[in-house]
Amino acid sequence: MTIDDFRPTKEVTTFYPPQRVLMGPGPSDTHFRVLSAMARPTLGHLDPVFTGMMEELKSLLRYSFQTKNMMTFPVSGPGSVGMEMCFVNMIVPGDKVVVCRNGVFGGRMVENVERHGGIAVVVDDKWGEPVDPQKVEDALKQNPDAKILAFVHAETSTGVLSDAKTLCEIARRHNCLTIVDTVTSLGGSPIYVDGWGIDAIYSGSQKCLSCPPGLSPVSFSERVTDLVKGRKDKVHSWFMDLNQLLGYWGTTTRTYHHTAPTNALYALHESLLMLSEEGLEQSWARHERNYQALKAGFATLGINYVVDEQYRLPQLNSVYVPEGVDEKEVRRRLLEEYSLEIGAGLGAFAGKVWRFGLMGTSSKIENVLFCLNALEAVFTDMGLKVEYGSAEAAAHRYYAANPMPSSFSG
Repeated sequence: MTIDDFRPTKEVTTFYPPQRVLMGPGPSDTHFRVLSAMARPTLGHLDPVFTGMMEELKSLLRYSFQTKNMMTFPVSGPGSVGMEMCFVNMIVPGDKVVVCRNGVFGGRMVENVERHGGIAVVVDDKWGEPVDPQKVEDALKQNPDAKILAFVHAETSTGVLSDAKTLCEIARRHNCLTIVDTVTSLGGSPIYVDGWGIDAIYSGSQKCLSCPPGLSPVSFSERVTDLVKGRKDKVHSWFMDLNQLLGYWGTTTRTYHHTAPTNALYALHESLLMLSEEGLEQSWARHERNYQALKAGFATLGINYVVDEQYRLPQLNSVYVPEGVDEKEVRRRLLEEYSLEIGAGLGAFAGKVWRFGLMGTSSKIENVLFCLNALEAVFTDMGLKVEYGSAEAAAHRYYAANPMPSSFSG
């Protein structure tokens, strides 16, 4: 064989992705400022100019998480790596962990506990419902030797928001550390790491932060860093060992650990700067307002929500597919004819649910109106009875009656 025998059989040229409107469960649309930041000159990951930017990035993340935790930084990897980093550092084999499971990502937490040698005590709630604080209280009373409580704040598979403040209060009463998944909530829903007493938290860059996938913001309390420093056995992951990363993301040293994705970190820096410029409260209000307008339009199309209104994630709208509608065909036509991406249901919701994302840059008036008009057109073509223009009109009425607040007290 020759070298040329290993060439691709199909001619390969430069890849130019189509322009989509991303309104699924993630990723969200990336702002041109963030894309531009990624295209800047690459620096070495130990370059003093780059390490100066790292300090700014950590400061911006502390603002986003509302914490003073020194160990607040982005892990090189998607949100799943942030999740695993929390569990692998905090679990010593044999530790008992109470895990709340009300969707796909609570299930992944259970698997993490088991893979790292822990004993999972599972608190199950129905998909589409929030974690029940009383069930958690009961589980911790029945398992006084539990070391950790883990739960998903914003369950992406169902669009439900759980009461993180109350769950963390329960954990503290039982002397448990907490691990909280905020992959879909950071930047879109209120999170107060210090105010709620969260010990370990992780998120993702591609949801409400509107940065390309591949980074996972995390934050660890002093209780967690002390726990990891005091471990008698080594953390069962070299790459995710917090003791190792202290040398690179710490405050006084910049010891080589791995080649950090410098250009991706430029992008996260820019997206967090944009969030800071907008203001957290303003961002939360924008996500809520666009959800309400989308909901008003959905009502005219006979689309019903999975989650009770008081527990809904404004940035992740999980709705039932109307009876008699081919859910795959609707998603296909939206993508092919309108270049609009929405999400399908996962797990128990597969084939039954659509997930509409209104995250970060994707959460804007023009996307809400475009989505409603596209759905109306597709439904009409498929023979459903739809009053033409009613969905957009309903959204417009909501926007007119509910202007964005001009300022907040902070």
